[in-house]
Amino acid sequence: MAALGLAGPAALWQAPAALAQFRIDVTGVGATQVPVAIAGFRDEAGSGQPLAQIIRNDLERSGLFRTFAADAVLDERSQVSLAEWKAKGADALVAGSASRLADGRFDVRFKLWDAVRNEELLGQSKLVLPVDVRLAAHRIADEIQLMLTGEQGVNATRIAYVLKVGRRYTLHVTDADGEGVQVALASNEPIISPAWSPDGKQLAYVSFETQKAVVWVQDVATGARRMVANFRGSNSAPAWSPDSRQLVVTLSSEGIAQLFTLPAAGGTPQRLTRSNAIDTEAVFAPDGQSLFFVSDRGGGPQIYRLPMAGGVAAGGAQRISFSGNYNISPAVSPNGKLLAYITRQGNAYRLVTQDLDSGNVTPLTDTSEDESPSFAPNGRQIVYASRVRGADVLVTTTLDGKIKTRLVSSGADVREPAWGPFRT
Repeated sequence: MAALGLAGPAALWQAPAALAQFRIDVTGVGATQVPVAIAGFRDEAGSGQPLAQIIRNDLERSGLFRTFAADAVLDERSQVSLAEWKAKGADALVAGSASRLADGRFDVRFKLWDAVRNEELLGQSKLVLPVDVRLAAHRIADEIQLMLTGEQGVNATRIAYVLKVGRRYTLHVTDADGEGVQVALASNEPIISPAWSPDGKQLAYVSFETQKAVVWVQDVATGARRMVANFRGSNSAPAWSPDSRQLVVTLSSEGIAQLFTLPAAGGTPQRLTRSNAIDTEAVFAPDGQSLFFVSDRGGGPQIYRLPMAGGVAAGGAQRISFSGNYNISPAVSPNGKLLAYITRQGNAYRLVTQDLDSGNVTPLTDTSEDESPSFAPNGRQIVYASRVRGADVLVTTTLDGKIKTRLVSSGADVREPAWGPFRT
């Protein structure tokens, strides 16, 4: 068993570029997209990262933009004719550079121009260590999205997932595009159910390293971890309260698996549900006023909502999924209006969303082995695991299902993605 922190460069293990875990594959066409021309960054080859391509991929993955490479040599100091770029079909233009400084850092600069209004919108310089050049490109993409749409991008966020190669399990943390792999935990025993704390500082997960299911919480920056649920029977399915102070977990310490809360620092669990069925896979609503979970109390697994007040149940659970006889793995959108989950249709397991006000269900995929949906922190995308043409993959999709990005693994078993919050 090995655990690593994820903060300072000395604490990181980062996969070399040649061994990148994923290949980006963006497919689909959105209804309305802003056309943006992005020039290759001057001297970007010396930074070790294809900055312009990273920004193009980031913007396209959001479903809000259509990008193309600028057929000119430009940087942030260039005098540009925005009318010419508008004639080429661009509503906006991005150019920049990456200069290595004497102290080893890189000065990554960029400008964003509005070709429609014929004006400069944004110009910035970012001084970063070599290990953070890729993150700088993600932040640039987020700033472009915010400036052009008024909505915060999620490219500088992180995704956690579990990788299984042979009998070896690793808990990985990557950039939102699946690159920049960092190993948080490695074990010869299963690791399941990673969950980010809302403040992004901790990961909860289940490890079988003691030959039973035990819930751990790990500090993302230092790698320090603590055992928080090791009670009699099984301890599983951790999820965080919105204030990061509590966990809801599934325990079988009193018999059949039921829902309990306990302090995130560890302590005495408080029972939430008292049914004669299995209750599991609980997640809090963003406002903390309700809890969504899976139960087979009606004869098959369905999703229920439990009202909450002050961290305790404030009423009886009500069933909210009625499309089909098998619905599992709920995830709630950041605005609390949508529920994503996996539904069984015949022999296929597919990702759907449900409007929590109307109850309307929208299918997002036509694959047959989807699992573990998780919303991006801006609520515009969902990451999930699937199997495509015999390969295990992570996929991000827009909420209309039209723009999908396959983060394709190299023959490994990849599962249980969890999208982290915005970085502060």
